[in-house]
Amino acid sequence: MKYRLIAMDLDGTLNNDRKTIDPPTRDALMAAQAAGIRLALASARPLPGLYRERDALELSAHGGLLMAYNGGAIVDAATGAVLHTRTMDMEDARYVLRALEALPVTPILDDGVRFYVTDKSGYKVDYECRNNNMTCVEWPSLADGLGFAPCKILMSVQPDEIKAVQARIAALLPTGLSVVQTAAFYLEVIPADVDKGQGLLAVCRAAGVDPAEAIAFGDSENDIPMLRAAGLGVAMGNASSDVKAAADAVTLSNNDNGIAAALARYL
Repeated sequence: MKYRLIAMDLDGTLNNDRKTIDPPTRDALMAAQAAGIRLALASARPLPGLYRERDALELSAHGGLLMAYNGGAIVDAATGAVLHTRTMDMEDARYVLRALEALPVTPILDDGVRFYVTDKSGYKVDYECRNNNMTCVEWPSLADGLGFAPCKILMSVQPDEIKAVQARIAALLPTGLSVVQTAAFYLEVIPADVDKGQGLLAVCRAAGVDPAEAIAFGDSENDIPMLRAAGLGVAMGNASSDVKAAADAVTLSNNDNGIAAALARYL
């Protein structure tokens, strides 16, 4: 069998628009695991945000791996062992948080356990907390309250402003940090050497798999490095044109069981 690992983004890829895995997609992935192929969830979410899909696909029983924070953390699904982690410099994070106070964004921090915001009613804050099943704590100032090295700084932004805001943030970032778009309404500041492509390479090392033996699925800008790093990079039918151009193949949308359709073709 040519492929030994399948890596998947979650929102817009593995999950349909209702945030669930359709039965044909789950069945195809369970069959792949039964055939000895390992699965890796690859998301910008914090680690707890991957647990629902981890359990739905029974990754803990099949040697699955979890890639959180765009590759900033790699975790063994069965044991919870952290295989790789990369965080931001705290002073750089404070600088960025203070700079963001002048921009039309809602910063959201997390320490892997809970979220920290200045306003629980801010744009997409409740959505993010519910989507990851994490509690939310208000701080008067994220920069002043920061007492841990974050893996990322998440920001919710109105979709019609996101490209302009991304350019403004990129211009003010310290060396060693980058800003990526992870959804129509999300930007993330992360270490410049962190992306899902590097994360996939770390996953493959942990699994003892050559990257050429990996299939990767994605739909967003932050999935492009992973699609390029895999032996077969597959863009979902709902992906942006840039993502499709970076992929080796394009499948059906996340609402049409695109992963299942591709696996039926390539496995």
